[in-house]
Amino acid sequence: MKKRTWLLGLLALLTLCAGCATPATRCTTPADNPRHHYLRGMEALESSKVDEAMAKFDRALYCDEQFSAAWSGRAIAHAAKATTQNDAGFRGIEVERALGNMEKGRNLAETGNDHFENQVAGIRVNSKIKAAKWLEQAEDAYREAMNRKVEEKLLDYYQGKEAATYFMGLAYLNGYEFRKAEDKFRDTLAARKDGKWNEPADRAWKKTSRIVRAMGGITVGDVGKKIAVQESVSRGDLAALLIDEMKLEKLFAGRIPVKSQIDRMQAEFTPADIMTHPFKSEILTIMKWKVRGLEPKADETTRAYLFKANDPVTRGEMAFILEDVLIKLTGNEALATAFFGQDRSPFPDIKPTSPFYNAVLNMTTRGIMEGDLSGEFRVNDPIDGAEAILALRMLQQRINIR
Repeated sequence: MKKRTWLLGLLALLTLCAGCATPATRCTTPADNPRHHYLRGMEALESSKVDEAMAKFDRALYCDEQFSAAWSGRAIAHAAKATTQNDAGFRGIEVERALGNMEKGRNLAETGNDHFENQVAGIRVNSKIKAAKWLEQAEDAYREAMNRKVEEKLLDYYQGKEAATYFMGLAYLNGYEFRKAEDKFRDTLAARKDGKWNEPADRAWKKTSRIVRAMGGITVGDVGKKIAVQESVSRGDLAALLIDEMKLEKLFAGRIPVKSQIDRMQAEFTPADIMTHPFKSEILTIMKWKVRGLEPKADETTRAYLFKANDPVTRGEMAFILEDVLIKLTGNEALATAFFGQDRSPFPDIKPTSPFYNAVLNMTTRGIMEGDLSGEFRVNDPIDGAEAILALRMLQQRINIR
């Protein structure tokens, strides 16, 4: 009887121990561990491979469901998914998941490193979902992260506390707080000579510095701020900049003395592809004044004239458009042929026979647009938001527009 009781007790103990060991034996190979999968997941996020990142975080949690960093990583992944959802309901689900995972990671955080990774995730999540007072919440998370005592050599992914400063810089950039963003990127560069975040911080600092320079001395509204951070400017964006930021309608109207003539002016037609465009009124105003370079284009597929508002504007096209604006505002028609007949071009990527040549020379000789440090004008490259706003600012200065 005693032997049977002893055996039953031993069996119960073994069963209990086996149950306790199950989570630890789920992942047995050296590379199959939570920290490894977390690192791979964060790297996947860098490449915008959100589904791959989520799979890696899930594997990390399969190995250890109490692993705080993986929950923080999942929060960033869900926030990234939220930004791709056009449907408000689906977006709300992803936002809720992101916030839930953030809280889970915070509750499971034990070490200073755990808390640091969770707070940096907080900066990134808030920057993506942009809920009410999101920038203030990102600032709170930044302060918490910087106040944590961490072992930087164990921060496999972030590698240093300056990572929080870099992501706070991105948050300010997303919040159109350009000078604060510039300061944070500069601080990131100063924190460590050859740190992981130096290269992306340097690129972001240069971009933000261009934006700050472009906006110096002018007041740019919400439309301008949103366009300023873009890598390229569309035809619709440029129409909005010219009408909403440069007040081109008012400037053009001021050159026509007869008000009744202005009242009769209107766009010849409304292109079918701008019927629901957010900048429809600005585009129709541009068409009314017949700004050269921003006319509707013949579309072979539909056999109709479309504005093609989403097409990016190249630097050559920008010069062409601003030249026409300059001619209309000054009344100097001679500008349209000022550089015709030249044999040599100052830019190796644009010949004197190019349709953009005269416009490019008109813009560069007046300091309205600039060539590249390489000596080229980059005539076929898309113009980015900062470049476009800077060009408009310089045009305003050259013709004394206030």
